[in-house]
This record gives sequence, C-alpha cells and structure tokens, in this order.
Amino acid sequence: MVVLSQPPTLDFNQYSLLRSTCKPTASFADIPEIDLSDPNAKFHIVKACEEFGFFKLVNHGVPVELMTKLEDESLCFFKLSKSEKDKARTPHPLGYGSKNIGSNGDKGWIEYLLLNANPLPIFSHDFLCAATEYVTAVKKLSCEVVELIAEGLKMERRNAISKLLKDEKADCCFRVNHYPPCPEMQGLSGLNNMIGFGEHTDPQILSILRSNNSTGLQICLRDGAWVSVPADAAAFFVNVGDVLQVMTNGRFKSVKHKVVVDPNRERVSMIYFGGPPLSEKITPLPEVLKDGEESLYKEFTWWEYKTAAYKSKLADYRLGAFEKSPIC
Repeated sequence: MVVLSQPPTLDFNQYSLLRSTCKPTASFADIPEIDLSDPNAKFHIVKACEEFGFFKLVNHGVPVELMTKLEDESLCFFKLSKSEKDKARTPHPLGYGSKNIGSNGDKGWIEYLLLNANPLPIFSHDFLCAATEYVTAVKKLSCEVVELIAEGLKMERRNAISKLLKDEKADCCFRVNHYPPCPEMQGLSGLNNMIGFGEHTDPQILSILRSNNSTGLQICLRDGAWVSVPADAAAFFVNVGDVLQVMTNGRFKSVKHKVVVDPNRERVSMIYFGGPPLSEKITPLPEVLKDGEESLYKEFTWWEYKTAAYKSKLADYRLGAFEKSPIC
C-alpha cells in the first residue's frame, strides 16, 4: 500500500524567509508568442530572444498527451510518502529535493526531481517511460528552435548550436518541479510574494518549460519590472540561457525568472535544460560577430561555468566573473 505524504506545513519563520522583497507584479499578456508553423518563425524567435530572452511556443508538434501523461506520473511520485521519495536520493545535484534549492542556502516552497536527461536514469518504470517519450520529443524541439535561431541570424552553419545539443556527451538535464498548495498563506500579507523558486537565470544554452494551468511564473523585463506569465498547459515557454547569451556576444540576454506560489492550487512544471558537452569551449559564434567586434567574454568551458554556477546563489549574476574588463 502506498502511503500518501501529508501536506507540508509552514511556520511563520519559514514564511518570512521565503517572502520576496520585490514589488507586486502586473500581469503581462504581451509575451511573444511564436507559431512554429509560421514560415517567418525564425525571425520572430530572434526578435523575442533579443527583446525578452523568452517566448511562448505554440503549434510545436509535441502531442499534449505526452505532456499530461508525464504530469500525471510526476504527481503520482510527489504523492508518495517522504521516505519513498527520499529513495530517489538527495540531490547532489541529481535526485529528489524539497525546499532546499542547491547547497548555498536558497530555499523555496517546492519539491522537485532533477535528472540527467542524456540518458535518463532507471527510475519508476511508468515514470521513466513517460519521461523518456517526453524528453525525446522536447530535445528534438529544442534542436529545431536553435536551428531556426541560426537561420534567423543568417548563419551559414544551421547546426552551429544544435550540434552541441545532439552530441552524445551533451550535458542536458530534466527537472520536474512541484509547488504544493499553501493554504496557511490565506489572509497573510505579502501573499503574492511567496517564493516557490527564487529569481535566477538558467546557465545552459536554453531551457524549455511546460506547466499545468496554474500561474506562478514571472519574468523580469529589461526595465527591471517583474511581470506574470499567463499559464497555458498546451504551450511551451523557452528561456534563453547564459551560454546562448555568450554565444551571441550579448545580443540575446538570458532571462531572469522566478516562481511564486498559489495558496490553493498546486503547480507542476517540467523543464528540459539543453547544455553543451562539459569540455565545450564557450565563445561567441564567429558568424554573430560584426567586423572588428570583439568578444565581451573570456573563453571558458561549460564545465568551468557549470562548476561556478553550482557554487553561486540563485540570484547571483554568474556571467560577471566571465566578462572581459572594459578597456579604458
């Protein structure tokens, strides 16, 4: 018999720790929406990456059934007792985690699974089957997106970025986040600022997110304003990562984002993170640099950057240590 875990409880000290100090956000209905069947999608994607570092993807070709099947299997896992979930091992960095995000003191109203996506580990049979189908489809989609980016940037090598994701040594990972309802928050001041996952950028090339119909995702615009992203369970949301920012020499900016919790509705999000091989040297793509333009960044390997990222706190500006000093 499977014993379901009890809903987590929240004391006042935890609540204070997880509250955001940011001002309340406005809803933002003008998120760039890219129809992948549009012949001009490549240009729209480039524009969205330049202006927001983020966009919504529709008509993407991934069956909704794959999404809902994995969501259901994920919820089955998160409803297990804590002792059963702990058998997936604590995240160092892969495995099951709860409240603690990384090892540097970041916390959130969250539990999660973080898995190597190349390949997926042996896990619950039903979960593994659903995750394998889903990750295979989303990995293919991520390659299509970056190849459209290459075309939109008028690069001769359409596979300049996608070859890194397709490499057998590509360092890709897959994460399922579960944000339980938090009824203890009802009536408390600062409700809308309860943090599920703190503000951060994704360090990889790009990440592709799908969630259920619960809101909570927020992105930071160029002017520093935080805005809420309307939920859409049939769509994907694509984030520019730090590595892609470097590969475009800052033309694209990795998007800062976070998740706030709902007191009454649970949120489930599934994120595929596309990263290069650990030994890959990260530099601006030659085709992106204009005549006479120099790299804004020092040369580094993905292993070096990933190692630095895991040692930092979520909100740290990790790329700062890898930027070249301006010449006076």
